[in-house]
Amino acid sequence: MIDIQPPATKRLSDLGLTARAGRNPLITGLATDSRLAGQGALFAALAGSHSHGAQYIAQVLQNGAAAVLTDPAGAEIAAAALAGSHAALVVLNDPREALARAAALWFGAQPVVMVAVTGTNGKTSVATFARQIWAALGHSAINIGTTGIEGALSAPSAHTTPDPITLHALLARAAGEGVTHGAMEASSHGLDQHRMDGVHLRAAGFTNFSQDHLDYHKTFDAYFAAKAALFSRVLPEDGVAVVNINDPRGIEVAEIAAARGQRVITVGADDAASLQIMGQRFDANGQDLRLAWEGRPFQVRLNLIGGFQAENVALAAGLVIGAGGAVGEVMAVLPQLTGVRGRMQLAGRRKNGASVFVDYAHTPDAIATAAKALRPHVMGRIVVVFGAGGDRDTTKRPLMGEAAARHSDMQIVTDDNPRSEDPAAIRAAILAACPNAREVGDRAEAILRGVDALGAGDALLIAGKGHEVGQTLGTTVYPFDDVEQASLAIAALDGVI
Repeated sequence: MIDIQPPATKRLSDLGLTARAGRNPLITGLATDSRLAGQGALFAALAGSHSHGAQYIAQVLQNGAAAVLTDPAGAEIAAAALAGSHAALVVLNDPREALARAAALWFGAQPVVMVAVTGTNGKTSVATFARQIWAALGHSAINIGTTGIEGALSAPSAHTTPDPITLHALLARAAGEGVTHGAMEASSHGLDQHRMDGVHLRAAGFTNFSQDHLDYHKTFDAYFAAKAALFSRVLPEDGVAVVNINDPRGIEVAEIAAARGQRVITVGADDAASLQIMGQRFDANGQDLRLAWEGRPFQVRLNLIGGFQAENVALAAGLVIGAGGAVGEVMAVLPQLTGVRGRMQLAGRRKNGASVFVDYAHTPDAIATAAKALRPHVMGRIVVVFGAGGDRDTTKRPLMGEAAARHSDMQIVTDDNPRSEDPAAIRAAILAACPNAREVGDRAEAILRGVDALGAGDALLIAGKGHEVGQTLGTTVYPFDDVEQASLAIAALDGVI
């Protein structure tokens, strides 16, 4: 958890908020959880997926809250609780955006240089690589996302994009401890819920777009609109948009950014790209990459597995350059980049030379991309162990099976995080499009069988959970680490233990 150190009290108007009846109380803190809204607090009563926070207004007023921020529906629900109260009431059509901006004003400081990246896949790698580039150039830097907060500060995070109160507490703490540069992952949920609207970005990046999170967004158009909001709303007009135009939707993102007057840096194989990926040569341990910045060529060694990593590295380099980094200095430190935990991570090698990799690929496109990216590094077969999460987009399950069947030589379908769903039903949905796959429900056994199937020159891709160290069955999270399980399987089969 992030240690939230409250600043001095501020007037409600200092947070950019105007209350009904001209009330302007002193505020002592911000809260969206009614249990944390104490004496003098501003309570944001927001609409949730199951209930509205306005139901708790009476409780927070009894606890001494000084102000309530809500939407018109919340104000209507809260009418009785607010009758006769001296608390200030702020009613806005979009209180989430107002809360994000209020949190930025409340906590005040942020690292001087902030960038963000969105897209279906690759966000963690891009943000981590940006932080590593800055660190190699001598800056105090962090990245914030799925793997938590890493770099000059280290802490876990419950969400890819934290809620605005937690986020701005973190940014203020980082700035106070001398952190000057920060890279964030901008999730579609976080963008849709305005969590980042108070972050002062210099540059923003777009990786790619494919199916995911339709359980939340419902349609592809809504999902894309959430991603595009990083450029249409959050990144200021004088910011820099760094866009992967290898992805078909990248051109659309670039047009959105250009229409707002943002400088656009394009990344990709196209001759017109600002940062062009001119060529790649693969070997068992990495790849040699030839890049060109506005026609100026650079050759770089990357000790990273997977052709897609070239796009992630190029996008991270573009973000650093767009935020003020010198091109030559950025290119010079790229060979120092190291892989991200759970992102095409080498978990081990068998005595026969076969390799085992763990990757967070949990969408159809990500599985296809990961398997195709492994192919140039592998002389033999590619074996994939994978599943799909429960209580999430159900339509992607057969698509994941189809992608694995098309791009690998052997598939083992297992459990991912079933959550409240029947694990067998999830596996059946995948197997419908992957009929020749083996079905092994127990994930540890599936990994053992995958490792056992490897011959000389083969590679195993364990997809889906990546950096995660737990498996969710029902409401219980059990310890489980794909990298650890792979290492144990290799040791057991090769006679180490």
